Amino acid sequence: MRTERRWASRLPPAVQDSLLPALLLLHVLIMWTPAELPVAAVLTAALALPLAWRRRAPLPVFGAVAIAAAIQWLVGIQLPADVALLVALYTVAASAERVTFVAVAVVELGAVLACLRWATDGAFLTPFAALTAMIVAATALGINHRTTRAYQEVMRDQAVAEERARITREMHDIVTHNLSVMVALADAAGYAQPEKATAAMRQVSETGRQALTDMRRSLGVLRPDAARHPLPGIAQLDTLATQMCAAGLPTELEIDGDHAHVPATAQLTVYRLVQEALTNTFKHTPAGTRAKVRIECAAEAVTVDVTDTGPPIPSAPHPGNGITGMHERSAAYGGTVQAGPLPDGGWRVHTRLVFGSAVSA
Repeated sequence: MRTERRWASRLPPAVQDSLLPALLLLHVLIMWTPAELPVAAVLTAALALPLAWRRRAPLPVFGAVAIAAAIQWLVGIQLPADVALLVALYTVAASAERVTFVAVAVVELGAVLACLRWATDGAFLTPFAALTAMIVAATALGINHRTTRAYQEVMRDQAVAEERARITREMHDIVTHNLSVMVALADAAGYAQPEKATAAMRQVSETGRQALTDMRRSLGVLRPDAARHPLPGIAQLDTLATQMCAAGLPTELEIDGDHAHVPATAQLTVYRLVQEALTNTFKHTPAGTRAKVRIECAAEAVTVDVTDTGPPIPSAPHPGNGITGMHERSAAYGGTVQAGPLPDGGWRVHTRLVFGSAVSA
């Protein structure tokens, strides 16, 4: 049965909707006598053929099937094609919420009339209960399908929104950091000796290439040369510190513990948090400021601590996209970013990311 359902699901919707009408017509051609065949075939076609268009026009199809069923009742012929009413009712319930109960009432009225006309020996209640149960089942299945589809659409929209937010955070971190470094290096090259200016411009070029690689990776458009590079993580913090030193912010890096067991996504979060903190220090502190990055890797947690020696700040600056992005990244691992001035001057960014089984605890 599972194989048959998978096979049927691969068929185009129009073909799927044409299978039942074809089977009902084939049943009439095989089972009915030549004398009754013309009327039975015409009524079966009127009941079943509209189902081929039920996805595109559920209400008109339901109306056509209901009219055909009424004519069948007047003619006085019972047909297996009456199941088309249940299929049409299911389609209405799956697509049109407002008229679902109107359609239910129409089909229920048809069930009453059918039982009154064709129930044997006055046994009205039993067939009526059976038909009502089928009507309720078809309606419930249709409503469930509509609800599930609506839920999936909401989840899909939420996933799209989350992906857009992720890309926005990544682009902010990549562009802000790398452009800040490139501008500083370009300014320094204008006042440096020729050989130092050449080295600075070479660093500008390398920073630009790294920014392009990070952007392609974040957007999922990877070239073969970029695909060989892993996502930035704790191991790449040394390169980041060197880059900041070259730009004019002496940065000390200290990593305690083994980070090999830390998930790649958590390592990327650590890298972006440190990158954003150093970029803010680089942009908002005067020359001569020094920065220190300390990473502590435990069994199921990573602690990030970034401090600088900038001048005392009387009050915290207005939080921008960078601080907001740091809070969002940290919150994904149960952490809360603490960003503020130190008592003796400078600025500190601190958070603790939790992963593994410690998340449940």
